Amino acid sequence: MAEAHNPLEQFEITPWLPIRIGDFDVSFTNSAAFMILAILAASAMMILGVRSRALVPGRWQLIAELSYGFIAKMVSDTVGKEGRPYFPFVFTLFMFVLFGNMLGLLPYAFTYTSHIIVTFAMAGFIFVAVTVIAIAKHGVKFFGYFLPEGVPIFMAPLLIPIEIISYLSRPISLSVRLFANMMAGHTLLKVVAGFVVPLGIFGIVPIAGLVAVSALELLIAFLQAYIFAILTCIYINDAVHLH
Repeated sequence: MAEAHNPLEQFEITPWLPIRIGDFDVSFTNSAAFMILAILAASAMMILGVRSRALVPGRWQLIAELSYGFIAKMVSDTVGKEGRPYFPFVFTLFMFVLFGNMLGLLPYAFTYTSHIIVTFAMAGFIFVAVTVIAIAKHGVKFFGYFLPEGVPIFMAPLLIPIEIISYLSRPISLSVRLFANMMAGHTLLKVVAGFVVPLGIFGIVPIAGLVAVSALELLIAFLQAYIFAILTCIYINDAVHLH
């Protein structure tokens, strides 16, 4: 009985289509399935939104235009006009995280953003990409990022290690923030839901709590996607302008 209500059971990755290539397990899992589902759902939303291109936008067109405008303004405000080439990547990243968070709130769904391996893979790619962009754009001047102009030279032995550690910690903080919020929120939902049936008629109290937590999780799902995207924009801005 205890296992049936284990709040961490929902995070278990299970193979839906076992595949092995030599010593490597490349099985198609529930995590991969929901990643594909998120991509299809986001793509369907945008396709439906741009299909009609009416002067007076309908529901789907309005959602697509608001999404496009929201991310475009985020990139413009954070990076400036130099951020235009990176808009498709930031938009795709935002949608992938948002739909992963939202789909995970559905009953019996799987939240791939609640796994550190997924969030760290995304954060690691962003870290490597912005570093490559910075070096390609600025060359050796990139290393001046770790000793800002105007800082007394005698502060260098202290400041440079701090700046390097701060820079290298970016993928860790970016990935842990998303993973921890999604895992904690979904665990809380499972725990509260577990009290509904055992309490019988008094289950109305945990039901009310479940509704409140679900509403909070909807907000957090959006906020975490926004934070992930805007931090990516900040890192791109640092790479482009060396701020």
